[in-house]
Amino acid sequence: MLEARVVALATELDPTVEIVTIDPDLADTAAFCEAYGYSLEESCNCIVVQAKTGEAAYAACLVQATRRLDLNRHSRLIVGARKASFASAEATVEVTGMVPGGVTPIGLPTDLPLFVDEPIMELDRVVVGGGGRGTKLRLSPTVLGDLPNVTVAAISR
Repeated sequence: MLEARVVALATELDPTVEIVTIDPDLADTAAFCEAYGYSLEESCNCIVVQAKTGEAAYAACLVQATRRLDLNRHSRLIVGARKASFASAEATVEVTGMVPGGVTPIGLPTDLPLFVDEPIMELDRVVVGGGGRGTKLRLSPTVLGDLPNVTVAAISR
């Protein structure tokens, strides 16, 4: 049901979105790219991070598969804490309603901060999760800038 809601929202945001139905066992980015012929450069990972110090705080971060989230350098920006870490699979599901391998910036809770890495916005198309492990979305990155609670910033290395 979540995947259908994400696909509907993605279609509303970008009528040219490509919906790619995949084998859920191939949802992790490297396996997906190899099996379905998409490049790592256009594929993005949506990662949930959490504060390790202070009050509980979470954020979603979108980075290209060819880059690494620079969490140590940007933890204050991302979660407002001195230290941050990657959220566990259980926390990711609790915060987003989505399972790892399917987490997408499309359809996240509107109160969850979303950080999109600047280089993503320069691509023609990006591949993101579809809300579950059985779907990927290929769409224009311009729609990412219109999502709720989004900040475009240099957050990778």
